[in-house]
Amino acid sequence: MQWRLNIPPLTRVLLALLVAFSVSYQALCYGVDYTAGHYLALIPQWALFTPWVYFTATYSEQNIFTVLIAGATILYGGKYLERAWGSKDFGLFILLVTLLPNFLASLIYVFLFAISQNVDLALVVIQGSVALQGAFLVAFKQLVPEHTVTILKGMIKIRVKHFPSIFLAANTLSGILLGTDTALVLAWVGFMTSWTYLRFYKKQADLSTAGTGGNLLRGDASETFAFSYFWPDAMQPPVAAIADGIYNALVAIRVCTPFSAEDVEIGNEQATARGEGGLPNLLNHGGSRNGRNKQEEAERRRALALKALDQRLHAASINNKPKSTAHHSSEPDDNVDSGPSTAEIEGRDQS
Repeated sequence: MQWRLNIPPLTRVLLALLVAFSVSYQALCYGVDYTAGHYLALIPQWALFTPWVYFTATYSEQNIFTVLIAGATILYGGKYLERAWGSKDFGLFILLVTLLPNFLASLIYVFLFAISQNVDLALVVIQGSVALQGAFLVAFKQLVPEHTVTILKGMIKIRVKHFPSIFLAANTLSGILLGTDTALVLAWVGFMTSWTYLRFYKKQADLSTAGTGGNLLRGDASETFAFSYFWPDAMQPPVAAIADGIYNALVAIRVCTPFSAEDVEIGNEQATARGEGGLPNLLNHGGSRNGRNKQEEAERRRALALKALDQRLHAASINNKPKSTAHHSSEPDDNVDSGPSTAEIEGRDQS
């Protein structure tokens, strides 16, 4: 009973919806008729007549294996995010990354049907929590990017910031090689929906003034949450060039508001402050191991902060050095003897 009560309320509701909708979907498909599944799953051709499927499709899984994956995603991801953001903000995030990815995915298949006239594309079944999984990974990338997840008793160690790119790569390859194209589409639209919302729109408390009531900041302008930072180092320059071009175009047509230098600085401070808290120990109860992980994260963040500070001070000293040299060379030094004055010379002549 204590374990159940330890789950935040909205996360419990989502788990109940997952079980209820998944069981109902199986009952409709195998107990009534296979085509009856469109009352819970999303089929682009019929979605306009059953608009609720844009929500229910995310929680209507096809088999027990995908139910377990979705359940683990909601349980562990929901527990952390609901506690970090609160039930209201978490609920808004869930609605957004549930409804919008499904709607965009159906539009993509309708567009593909329109240009190919392939009826199968209009009747494809879109369902499952893939978009939700991608959205949660983006949120973790924002909150605890440097946290290290250990698998198989420490044999495999992966930082949270690498999970989104691994997730997208796996679903992309699976879609191309195994034909799971709906998972490919849902992974990408879920990722983009979550990142766009968290980057530009979600309001968050200003951690630097939390003690005095706190201000609300819009979006996350930190450098480490830029789109290019989701990819390996070798891919970041070309991705950044493409992303900056799209961003500048959106700014030009006033779809996006550009971040100022102050916004970026505040975003970097927010990211550092969030990282100091670390990731709660959701997967195990080893207090010493969790403490060690938090200490390692803090040390790693301090090293990165010191390195960035050293680079800024070095650049500032280089920029100020010519100015200071010219300034000192143009002003006479009071301590240097400049010779006898005119009054002293006249006094000597009179004597």
